[in-house]
Amino acid sequence: MLSVFTDILWQMWLVLGQMAPYLILGFLVAGVLSVLIAPQWVERWLGRPGIGPVVTAAMVGVPLPLCSCGVIPVGASIRRHGASRGATTSFLISTPQTGVDSILVTYGLMGGVFAVFRPVAALVTGLVGGLLVQWADRGSAGSAAAAEEPANCQDECCTEAAPRHSVLRALRYGFLTLPRDIGPALLVGVAIAGTVSALVPPGQLGFLFGGGIVAILLIMAASAPVYACATASIPLAVALIHAGASPGAALAFLIAGPATNAATIATIWKVLGRTTAGIYLATVAGSAVAGGLLIDGLFPGLEAAMPGLPQHLHEHQAIGLAGHLGAGALLAIVAVSVLSARLEKNRGLEENGAPTADSPEDRIELAVAGMTCGHCADAVRRALVECRSVVSVQVDPAAGRAVVAGPNLDAQQLADAIRGLGYQAKM
Repeated sequence: MLSVFTDILWQMWLVLGQMAPYLILGFLVAGVLSVLIAPQWVERWLGRPGIGPVVTAAMVGVPLPLCSCGVIPVGASIRRHGASRGATTSFLISTPQTGVDSILVTYGLMGGVFAVFRPVAALVTGLVGGLLVQWADRGSAGSAAAAEEPANCQDECCTEAAPRHSVLRALRYGFLTLPRDIGPALLVGVAIAGTVSALVPPGQLGFLFGGGIVAILLIMAASAPVYACATASIPLAVALIHAGASPGAALAFLIAGPATNAATIATIWKVLGRTTAGIYLATVAGSAVAGGLLIDGLFPGLEAAMPGLPQHLHEHQAIGLAGHLGAGALLAIVAVSVLSARLEKNRGLEENGAPTADSPEDRIELAVAGMTCGHCADAVRRALVECRSVVSVQVDPAAGRAVVAGPNLDAQQLADAIRGLGYQAKM
């Protein structure tokens, strides 16, 4: 029993070692992109009419390191700031499927074919879904959305203020915020992959997930309601191939898993309407099936050329010294990011400061349900700051609360601003 446990731990370490160098590089590049292509910038430039914003939304969404929970408030905010339903849908489809960090990890664990195919599939899926929604709206959604744009927005998305301390912001996002958001899910994925590698003989489940449209549909059905971020889903996809799934079935999981979950679907239904939600689901499902069948047809036997999961203890030298050092560094980055978030919470070091109002009437506390990461908290914070008379905002995603301070606050307006992002809010 002890040998089985140590085998599982060792396989987990090897998986970490395989992906760590690529993921750490991905964190750095993601931090740079968070400054160069921030969600606030996206909000500003996707509000124009026509097909152009749909194309831009899909192209911008591919490299952005936003998970399926983090992309929802950004998408809702894009919509509030005047983006059409088509552009918003394009962004919501393409963004969670991939990101610069997940592309690099895909290359490390699954090889060049998957590393190219994933972003291409995300781009095409976003374009198709956005254009279908644009066509369904027949041009009426753009003007309706523009009418909803707040007149008093003074955030970065609506001003010319240049970002300050760009290097520090990039490093903070890449090595604190992003690892904090995806780290726990990533480690769960690594644990599952290590367990499968240690306990399941290669190809054991091939009779169930071996290939074809039935296997793809089964994996899609299992992954659709469950949250799986683009990077954390990679070791799970490799574990599926190890257990006997075809590369196409694994690709279907990589497309449908990050792009769909119960919370995402419910929020899209609420913010963009049932027609858009239906097109969203149909586009993601169609892309997953078509992409899976295409990759199985174009690259038969692809799994034989993949780096894959380590199979035996005597293969530990395959990751090399860089892999072992990278695994340790990756664990340290995740640990520091989680610890720093807890320290900031305990000390009240929120980005916009704690409420400073002098009287109880100037302070309103809201219970917010649905926040799962730093992106969610940032979106809630920006929405509240845009409300009338708001002086300061403190958002705690772990506790599910937001504290707003300012003179003559309108509690209903504050709650509606949060609900507009797809979250639940009550006083």
